Amino acid sequence: MEYGHETPMMKILFLCVANSARSQMAEGLAKTRFGNRAHVMSAGSTPSEVNPLAIAALDDVGIDISGYQSKSVETIDPQAVDLVITLCAEEVCPAFLSHARRMHWPLEDPTGSGGSLEDQLNRFRATRDQITHQLVTLDDEVGR
Repeated sequence: MEYGHETPMMKILFLCVANSARSQMAEGLAKTRFGNRAHVMSAGSTPSEVNPLAIAALDDVGIDISGYQSKSVETIDPQAVDLVITLCAEEVCPAFLSHARRMHWPLEDPTGSGGSLEDQLNRFRATRDQITHQLVTLDDEVGR
């Protein structure tokens, strides 16, 4: 084995507006999927709090994000990011000025539209499943 020739760990940033649902779920799912193969972060342009339904939707699949905190995109070092993935659909995604590669996964905000608690949780589960499906597309890039 040669030392000093390891592939650098990919640094991925998930962005949405509040950093409360989609980007938090994406961070938790990506950290679980990629483990030590990637450094995964999330942030938003107007951070709030992690939505309890996002926590519940990931808890359903054995992932605990209850200790996560919403973060401002302004706290992220642009030099520390290789890939930015925006998750906004109907709202304007935050800007992130860097030379990082960009991808856009337009996901509807699961926090809207009211309904019963079960209806709301089902929207978060659907978003979780969409993110899980999208993460498969990154497997080859992140490496083994």
